[in-house]
Amino acid sequence: MSQPKAWGGALSASSLFIVPCEAHAATLDGAALTWPYALPFAGLLLSIAVWPLLFPKLWHAHYGKIAAAWSALTLASLCWFGGVGVMIAAFVHAMLAEYLSFIVLLFSLYTVAGGILVSGDIRGTPWNNAAILALGTVMASIVGTTGAAMILIRPLIRANFARQHNIHVFVFFIILVANVGGALSPLGDPPLFVGFLNGVDFFWTTRHLLPQTALVAGLLLAMFCAFDIWRYRAEPVSGHVEPRSPIRVRGLVNVPLIAAVIAAILLSANWRPGIAFDILGTRLELQNLIRDAALVLIALLSLWLTPDEHREANGFSWEPIREVAKLFAAIFTTIVPVLAALDAGRRGFFAWLLSAVTERDGTPHEVAYFWYTGLMSAFLDNAPTYLLFFKLAGGDAQALMGEFAGTLAAISMGAVFMGALTYIGNAPNLMVAAIATERGIKMPSFFGYLLWASVILVPMFLLLTLLPVAPVLR
Repeated sequence: MSQPKAWGGALSASSLFIVPCEAHAATLDGAALTWPYALPFAGLLLSIAVWPLLFPKLWHAHYGKIAAAWSALTLASLCWFGGVGVMIAAFVHAMLAEYLSFIVLLFSLYTVAGGILVSGDIRGTPWNNAAILALGTVMASIVGTTGAAMILIRPLIRANFARQHNIHVFVFFIILVANVGGALSPLGDPPLFVGFLNGVDFFWTTRHLLPQTALVAGLLLAMFCAFDIWRYRAEPVSGHVEPRSPIRVRGLVNVPLIAAVIAAILLSANWRPGIAFDILGTRLELQNLIRDAALVLIALLSLWLTPDEHREANGFSWEPIREVAKLFAAIFTTIVPVLAALDAGRRGFFAWLLSAVTERDGTPHEVAYFWYTGLMSAFLDNAPTYLLFFKLAGGDAQALMGEFAGTLAAISMGAVFMGALTYIGNAPNLMVAAIATERGIKMPSFFGYLLWASVILVPMFLLLTLLPVAPVLR
């Protein structure tokens, strides 16, 4: 083949992928879907909730296969519904447009934060525990809930391992550090990152959710201090005082790497070359691909630059992120028909939901958005749920940041705050629970944690709804 013909063939092939171009795959018709298509998603969530409780050994040995089975059932049903092309296009969109950036960010923060070693002896006193929780809450919106949780969970475990009454410490840690603290930036919590990917300004949540986040976090810390003091007084008194080593922070090379993660995300928000690729109807923008590649590179640099003994002393392992990656790949796959039905609005089988969050005059009902987004976030994971209600509210980031700012704030608070209600409400919840269990902490079961979190958090949510402390909720 001559060189001009070779170049011509290459350019012709590339024209199938470089946008602007038309979608090359059939789309999933959410209006034609019926409720049974959502059953694999419900089955997966039920498996995550029940199997670890009833069959713990079987679950931990085969959770990946169980999750894959529900995913396969979803894909088979979509193939039966719309054909192979529709099924493949829907799966590609779920993995490349929604799951890829989500898991790459979590992987990068998990890896980099896992290289920071906080060593030394910390006593698990109420004031030390409160200081760690307060520090993690502040850090969460800067280094992400995943980053803050991974840096502080192991020192917190070491400090409280010998205490007889320590479950509440880790429950509050999940609520504050892995959820509430991340409400002020897209880096903080996965659902806000999803909003950022869909056009929400990086600092929008900082400007609009600071008073509500400060109120909820302050009340939760006060509640923790009161409860921890009560439980600490019930601990047996030991007359033996062991010598304690000073607190040191090692692996500081990872601090500039966390800054590099933040820089990569900010760069992708401000640099828009207008180049994108189309893969079976899924648009992948160049700046986002470069950002995700940079995040992977940063994680690899962390592995290369951090001494192995730091990770070993941290008890670092890949199992928590592996579990999150497998389970959330299945969640993003099985939720495809649910999102399609919701995207159909009043023509889909979730038409009742659109009616529930809309006033009679057609305007959004912020309180309804807050509660529906939150309760569904607790059981559907808050990242896809945020996307679901973001689209339900119109999906126009400029309008939601302007005229309908109250609706966007309600969706954001519901997703972030109520994602703390279950282990599957937010990806870092599952990581923290897995690490604590791996290190010998007897974490509550799925329903046990749900009870703990509900007792702690529901009064906060009622406060946001009923009192004039959150003017965005009307």
